[in-house]
Amino acid sequence: MNSTSTPDTGIVDVIGVGAGFTGVYLSHRITEAGWTFAGFEAGPDVGGTWFWNTYPGARCDVESIYYSYSFDEALQQEWTWSQRFAPQAEILAYIEHVADRFDLRRHFTFGTRVVGATWNAADRLWEVRLDNGRTQRGRYLISGAGGLSTPKDFDVPGLENFTGLRVSTSRWNIALDDLAGKRVAVIGTGSSGVQAIPLIAEVAEHLTVFQRTPNYVMPARNAELAPEQVTAVKDEYAELREECRHSPGGIPDRPVTDNAFDVSDEERKRRYEEAYERSGFQGVGSEFADLLIDPEANRTASEFLHDNIREIVLDPETAELLVPKYHPLGAKRSCFGTDYYETYNRPNVSLVSLRDEPIQTMTENAIVTSRGSYEVDAVVLAIGFDAFTGPLYGLDLTGASGGKLQEAWQDGIRSYLGMMITDFPNFFMVGGPLSPALVSNVVVTIEQAVDWIADLLEHARETGATVIEATAEAQDEWVDITEATVAPTLFATTESWYRGSNVQGKPNTFMGYVGGVGKYRRMCTEIAKRGYPGVEIDGAAPSRTLGPIHEEIA
Repeated sequence: MNSTSTPDTGIVDVIGVGAGFTGVYLSHRITEAGWTFAGFEAGPDVGGTWFWNTYPGARCDVESIYYSYSFDEALQQEWTWSQRFAPQAEILAYIEHVADRFDLRRHFTFGTRVVGATWNAADRLWEVRLDNGRTQRGRYLISGAGGLSTPKDFDVPGLENFTGLRVSTSRWNIALDDLAGKRVAVIGTGSSGVQAIPLIAEVAEHLTVFQRTPNYVMPARNAELAPEQVTAVKDEYAELREECRHSPGGIPDRPVTDNAFDVSDEERKRRYEEAYERSGFQGVGSEFADLLIDPEANRTASEFLHDNIREIVLDPETAELLVPKYHPLGAKRSCFGTDYYETYNRPNVSLVSLRDEPIQTMTENAIVTSRGSYEVDAVVLAIGFDAFTGPLYGLDLTGASGGKLQEAWQDGIRSYLGMMITDFPNFFMVGGPLSPALVSNVVVTIEQAVDWIADLLEHARETGATVIEATAEAQDEWVDITEATVAPTLFATTESWYRGSNVQGKPNTFMGYVGGVGKYRRMCTEIAKRGYPGVEIDGAAPSRTLGPIHEEIA
């Protein structure tokens, strides 16, 4: 399906990359404002990440009623979520419904990947190369490529030797029944592995899980949403959405002001038990105010969860391998699973610690570690993504000075507000590196970023300007702010995909702003009110720096 915005050789106002949550809303917001728009999506239809992530058990870890658009009241009243945490198929159906309801597919060319983009300074536009050989020209280029959409390279030694069934959770292309009766290996225990492992165990003859780093896995407590729950939410959607917009993480806040050692041991345990039953992102990790800043406070929560694992998993040796000893609770993204730890009590499931016995190679029918050989018929690779930078590097951007984005970021990621990059004029990222997207309900972050970018384009259009670029001073300042904000937290103590540690050679930069969705929104609103300090519009800026705005905003 081709975009109907312009002829093939024409110039559009805005080129959009991706047709997931970002691209779908972007196409609506931009075209409603009267801009011409051409969107490109590698997949055959809308959905983005939720089109590709079809592995068994795939579902969101943000509650469905909040992981959805807020821009249209009729839309949120007419759509009814069935479960607390929606499965992949339901989320995809929702995105398809939005595209149908607002007739948005006509703005996209599907089955088409952006493979390069170069800034043309003379004509003040982007020239975007597509994998079908075409070039699309546009005044503005906006990336809606999801932060978790580029699978990382498979770094399993000898993988090419294996002749059995091989599948990746990031590009799942088989039926679960294809694993029935087989000896299956799952490599990786991040979110996708945690969700898939219990279901694979139900059909496999034997399942061997190869674990690199044990993670904290909270019980999802997923359940069908009762009609009265849905009605209550819809009656209060306006208030709930506003609360999400001004909360720390993009979900209704449950403020806590006391610290872990402000209460007795007995009271602390009681509260952890309640939080564990409640689960979700308002579970154990958010029960006290200092859990992400005080290692000793964090240890009380971590040890509570360690003890729970030991109670659930019957074999003591397996239980100890599953206990997360290598990072504080919350410093890496916790996972939410259903019967994850219980699965290791099954007689057909075994666990291998790759810290104790790393993989040395693979043969045509086995995984060989430093301690032995494990014969398998199928290998499931659940080893994650090249988060946030991978999708942007895939665009092969060439900026105003002729340099590549990879070169600009070779010593560390730099952006202004997670939305703009110096030397890449008229290029914007939605949910980009150094935005709140990393640690938030990303749909809330997406709507805010799209709205802010669209308002900035409107501001430039009203003044007759055609080139928008972040100043180097403001970009440096924002990098300093993000680093200063994360430094006092336990995020700063842990190597994880949050810092790009899962991809060899990737610069070690914490890729998010952790000051809160609400503060970020208020700051961006104030920046717009003050005429966009830190942003050059046709070479002029009210101020080349952000100034005291971040400190002034509560």
